[in-house]
Amino acid sequence: MTTAPEISVVLPVLNEQESLERLDRELRQALQSTDRRAEILYVDDASTDGSSEILSRVAASAKSTAIRTRVITLRRNFGQTASLAAGIDLAEGEIVVPLDSDGQNNPADIPRLVKTLEEGFDVVSGWRRSRKDRLISKRVPSMLANWLISKLVRLPLHDYGCTLKAYRADLLQEVRLYGDMHRFIPVFLAAKGARVTEIVVDHRPRYGGSSKYGLERVLKVVSDLLHIYFISRFYTRPMHFFGLLGVILLLATVLVGFLGVALHFGWLSFLGPGYRASLFSTPLPSISAILFVGSMVSLLFGLLAEILIRIHHEARGFRPYAIREIADSHRETGPASRSKAYPAGRPA
Repeated sequence: MTTAPEISVVLPVLNEQESLERLDRELRQALQSTDRRAEILYVDDASTDGSSEILSRVAASAKSTAIRTRVITLRRNFGQTASLAAGIDLAEGEIVVPLDSDGQNNPADIPRLVKTLEEGFDVVSGWRRSRKDRLISKRVPSMLANWLISKLVRLPLHDYGCTLKAYRADLLQEVRLYGDMHRFIPVFLAAKGARVTEIVVDHRPRYGGSSKYGLERVLKVVSDLLHIYFISRFYTRPMHFFGLLGVILLLATVLVGFLGVALHFGWLSFLGPGYRASLFSTPLPSISAILFVGSMVSLLFGLLAEILIRIHHEARGFRPYAIREIADSHRETGPASRSKAYPAGRPA
């Protein structure tokens, strides 16, 4: 391919032999309808069925077509997030569109995602409003998780778990994926000032095979959410989090201590006339001491985190901002250079 693609579609693959050939045909048809140069990257996450052989045939048959196809085979099973990260790192398009390989997302939605992106957005997220999954094990936990995530990170998306999204490639370079963090990419980018929107996309029953996720995914989402909440709100100012926690614990220490003294001297008349209790006959002194230690530890954690963040930023030339565009009367107006004059810090 002598000319760089405009659109890169990244598909993580794990044991999806029933869907791959049909999905590839649909995907090529959708990309051809955009009239843009495109490439497809299949990332084989160490499949154990016939997916690897099918992908080899797909890549071989694509040699005579205008759509470049690459198959990246991982050494072992690393998970969906790592597979997406590998595909994103190797993608050459200006727009990156992740897509599940089970056939439930409809590739025909890709042109609409790209068109919406070009209306002035940096991220367009798919919303599976009419989701074709089991109610109890998939849809209900997903609705609860999406509601909780939106409230905590203050980015009101209906469907964080939908893989089908469109991103500007230069912004994706600001994110380093690990764990199960791929669903939170819009949160990372929004924290850097990216313009995020969502559109309704089609969702279909699986072509075949079985889902790779169950109810245990909810626990992973909750643990990841705590991380994301801290990263999105306090990454550059950890003392705001630990300091607030320390102050709250210190106030609780004072309150519990006052309660113990009031009991000792019989100041709490509403408990009964002359009601008193020896200060050391209650657990209040121990509780107060524990709260005080917790407040001091939290404040010290905050100070240590501030020092580490500053060392990290200064060592890597981090700047706490990201410039979208620079207007210059003597030069052509355009996007700011991220890699040279205006390096932006990574939120993850």
